[in-house]
Amino acid sequence: MARVVVGLSGGVDSSVAAYLLKEQGHTVIGLFMINWHDTAGKLEGECTWQDDRIFAEMVAKKLDIELHVVDLSDEYRRRVVDYMFDEYACGRTPNPDVMCNREIKFDAFLKEALRLGADYVATGHYCRKEEFRDGEGRVHYRLLAGCDQNKDQSYFLCQLTQEQLRYALFPVGELLKSDVRRIAAEQKLATARRKDSQGICFVGKVDLPVFLQQRLAARRGNVHEIRADWPKYAAECDAADLSARAEPRRYTVRDGKKVGEHNGAHFYTVGQRKGLGIGGRRESLFVIATDTDENVIYVGEGDSHPGLYRSVLRIEPQQVHFVDPADAMKPGDERRCMARIRYRQPLQQVTLAMRDEGLYAIFDNPQRGAAAGQFIAWYEGDALKGSGPVAR
Repeated sequence: MARVVVGLSGGVDSSVAAYLLKEQGHTVIGLFMINWHDTAGKLEGECTWQDDRIFAEMVAKKLDIELHVVDLSDEYRRRVVDYMFDEYACGRTPNPDVMCNREIKFDAFLKEALRLGADYVATGHYCRKEEFRDGEGRVHYRLLAGCDQNKDQSYFLCQLTQEQLRYALFPVGELLKSDVRRIAAEQKLATARRKDSQGICFVGKVDLPVFLQQRLAARRGNVHEIRADWPKYAAECDAADLSARAEPRRYTVRDGKKVGEHNGAHFYTVGQRKGLGIGGRRESLFVIATDTDENVIYVGEGDSHPGLYRSVLRIEPQQVHFVDPADAMKPGDERRCMARIRYRQPLQQVTLAMRDEGLYAIFDNPQRGAAAGQFIAWYEGDALKGSGPVAR
């Protein structure tokens, strides 16, 4: 049996993960992370890390396991929150949950767990790990989707490496969420009825503009509407060159008319409908592009506006990540698989084409609201094979 450090978060999933591991005969140690002290921008009623710690302590006591506490807030601010602010400032849409898993849970936290003598680190993620040996006897690890399709969290782990997966255990990955709740209730764990956390990893639900104004100043700018018959949309459809089809659209104020004002282009993202404050339309207005240099937001009317959709997305060559380097593609390679550009999006059919200028994801059906900075994750069957952020 192994010595396993469980990231006890104060939620039901990690609580049941700890219980299952103990039932299997492992030596289980709980480790609670403090990652965020600031409450700026948090919505009223949202739990604080102090609340989470109390629940983690109650679970550890019920399971009769050690509980350690580590403050990783400096690492979290530097490696996750700073990334988030930098991305928004540049007009990209970050995914702090993906970065939290890569940089904190399976890096800073993993190192702390190893200092406690861990053989493995376990979390409450709804995903699975598979181990196999190649023809030369070398061990490889696959990251698999969770069995509960409604809770599968493999997307959030899309940047993990072989070394990180080597130490990872996902005890609830084979279970449905309803089973996890049932087990927690049967074992009288304090977290059995506790609601799932939402919002930014370890920060919680926030009023995003208020949260971002900690570092990004509000700046009055104009909202310009682009009509659906903008001539360049037709030209895009005729473009045969992949790089041209993947190029993000570049609007200017001359391409549309001013229809309103905003408080900062960096507070908005492609596909956003709420927060524009512009009414009197038959259909809603949606953000189709932001220009943080000129502080302009471009919008289009209606959910079918062509500015909301893109068929070809590109990942910069240095940002293409394969979970297993043995699956890496070389320039000229093409591969059919499935992919998603956001959590819980149904998987989409795609052709991956590797070229010198990066990896192109050519979707069979145009993707709505694809923004620079979002992660594309691709799958073969249940296995998540790789990922990378959409280029700007």
